[in-house]
Amino acid sequence: MENKMFCYQCQETAGCKGCTMVGVCGKKPDVAAMQDLLVYVSKGISAVTTALRREGKPVAAEINHLITLNLFTTITNANFDKESIEARIRATLDIKKDLLFQLSSTANLPEAALWDGSGDWEEKAKTVGVLSTKNEDIRSLRELITYGLKGLSAYSKHANVLLQDDEEVDAFLQRALAATLDDTLSVDDLVSLTLETGKYGVSGMALLDKANTTAYGNPEITKVNIGVGKNPGILVSGHDLRDLEMLLEQTQGTGVDVYTHSEMLPAHYYPAFKKYSNFVGNYGNAWWKQKEEFESFNGPILMTTNCIVPPKDSYKERLYTTGAAGYPGCKHIPGEIGEQKDFSALIAHAQKCAPPTEIETGEIIGGFAHAQVFALADKVVEAVKAGAIKKFVVMGGCDGRAKSRDYYTEFAKALPKDAVILTAGCAKYKYNKLPLGDIGGIPRVLDAGQCNDSYSLAVIALKLKEILGLDDINDLPIVYNIAWYEQKAVIVLLALLYLGVKNIHLGPTLPAFLSPNVAKVLVENFGIAGIGTVEDDLKQFFGENA
Repeated sequence: MENKMFCYQCQETAGCKGCTMVGVCGKKPDVAAMQDLLVYVSKGISAVTTALRREGKPVAAEINHLITLNLFTTITNANFDKESIEARIRATLDIKKDLLFQLSSTANLPEAALWDGSGDWEEKAKTVGVLSTKNEDIRSLRELITYGLKGLSAYSKHANVLLQDDEEVDAFLQRALAATLDDTLSVDDLVSLTLETGKYGVSGMALLDKANTTAYGNPEITKVNIGVGKNPGILVSGHDLRDLEMLLEQTQGTGVDVYTHSEMLPAHYYPAFKKYSNFVGNYGNAWWKQKEEFESFNGPILMTTNCIVPPKDSYKERLYTTGAAGYPGCKHIPGEIGEQKDFSALIAHAQKCAPPTEIETGEIIGGFAHAQVFALADKVVEAVKAGAIKKFVVMGGCDGRAKSRDYYTEFAKALPKDAVILTAGCAKYKYNKLPLGDIGGIPRVLDAGQCNDSYSLAVIALKLKEILGLDDINDLPIVYNIAWYEQKAVIVLLALLYLGVKNIHLGPTLPAFLSPNVAKVLVENFGIAGIGTVEDDLKQFFGENA
């Protein structure tokens, strides 16, 4: 049977092989085709911008932003709206046409750089998708790099909306994207480019960290309410802090409360957001539970980035999108970088809705990004040296709906009492509400923030290495048991590999886009491994007495 589509960029891809009829995420074949084509034209324009830079000609920030947003739009669960994706393809082709005239020669450009958009787009998409690269190992590495770049694009986009740019990161992203079209590159060349992607992943995360902390201050230890108030509310999901800031400003005095969902939870840790009295708390859990939680919330929901689950009819008319996010039939709120978005329709909608239905009560604690942990450094190091803390376990990454992910809850419950979890990303929802206690006042779950904030976990590790006087980051009392789901987790993994971290366990399954030979390289050079049973993995990490 002929494939209607082929996508294997996320952990839940069908059979851990690839979605061929419809995406497990809910993506239809026609949308998948346009996403493939958007990636293709983004590679094409990147080949042009890379050639322009070689000729010493500048590339405008707006073009960098266009390419970044293109990639972000194709991340898992971000945009299901075929028309908006087609609009991005048209805009990219138009801009590329103008850029081509600036080149002194187009002789050595790839076909993607020269394609003018003529012909049937769905037929064209069939010839440029993942499977158009026939060699399995080359295909695997090209996709690994591309998915890493998609993750990097997310970090860049969030920094860009806070008016922070890094031309070096943008130039690399475009050079690497164009390189995935180059048939002269060998497996070894692509392995080197994969690690270089990790290097710029670190730079991209540092840029975003600077953008967030400059705008909103350093995250601090915060108790976040998980109950509800009596006013109508707006629920904000995704990752974009600038969207949240604009919404909070516009809801002042309207009688509408604002709540975070899933990856927006860490917004509560930033000092700048604490001045808003109507910023009530966090509602619900990880992204995959949104069908039930969006229904019971009663008010409108704003999706600022990826993590959309195709909505139920019962709340679809309450679902709004903005930025890279999109879903057919849902209202989209426009606004470019530097522009003020107008959330008045969303606020008016909320005022007509019932308050949220309470689904839980209490508080959860977070805010342990690098600056806060450094403030506690003496206490942490003293606990390590005294043996009160024997090991840190990095359990960052993503959550998902697969039953196999219950492993992470059971693993957290079974950890020795002298182990502390370092986390970032929605993976934390598997254990952040468990009564795991503390060690000498240090909570046993230290939440650094969003998946975007995984940089903090790397910085903390490097600081501990320095304080403890170690030569190798792998000599730290830290083990890595990371859950992954989508492409931001890929760039985090590549960043850790670039920093020299070895023996990372990755689950609940290894990526389907890793060919056997590429997986072998990662295993032999970096000690990458999958997960086993909780009992076996505890013994491996902590010894027979675990």
